[in-house]
Amino acid sequence: MKVCWFSCGISSFVACYLAKDIDKIIYTHVPDQHPDSLRFLHDCEKLLGREIEPIQSDKYKDVNDVIEKNINGIHGAPCTNWLKKQVRKEWERENPDHHTYVWGYDANEKHRADAIIKSLSDYDHEFPLIENGLTKAECHGIADKLGLKRPVMYDLGYPNNNCIGCVKGGMGYWNKIRVDFPDVFTARAKLEREIGHSCLNGIFLDELEPGRGRMDMEVMEDCTIACQLLTWGKR
Repeated sequence: MKVCWFSCGISSFVACYLAKDIDKIIYTHVPDQHPDSLRFLHDCEKLLGREIEPIQSDKYKDVNDVIEKNINGIHGAPCTNWLKKQVRKEWERENPDHHTYVWGYDANEKHRADAIIKSLSDYDHEFPLIENGLTKAECHGIADKLGLKRPVMYDLGYPNNNCIGCVKGGMGYWNKIRVDFPDVFTARAKLEREIGHSCLNGIFLDELEPGRGRMDMEVMEDCTIACQLLTWGKR
């Protein structure tokens, strides 16, 4: 079975659009994503002419639920593991086969593609964007020409359509969340104090001075189900 893993990001849409003979397009839903992500998903379904199948954790309701129940530290929150990786593995147990997976890594992410091939050696893999030499910026251009309105998180200035309040974000990211989504910032700052750990190295969110950090200088990759490659293995 050929499966395209859709992340509700521009790059994964273009990968689905370019890939041939896809049997399924699957989206691992996390409630912490911006609500506009589902609008984007349905718009993609119309352009692709097929349904995108959502799957979701039945053990954890959201990122905070994972943090509260699992960890010794918010910085080590295994959000992707429980909300995406384990959900994918459950799907694989229910659909045993030698699948071919289609991924939306772009021309600048060959290192991530190589890691996928190594970590998931039981499956075949296709990378349409890398094969066509497409960057993320070019994917945005393709979507625009197709008349596809991109997810609102991009319009707000975020480099990807990750969850709102991603624990991988740096100081600049969290100061932007403070402005754009103050309720998320306040709730995460409160949770940090409750568990005694912060998502930032050496500073709690409620100690973060406005203006610190530059999001344009912070490396923050798209949070797909391949986010925790080092832990994928066979377990």
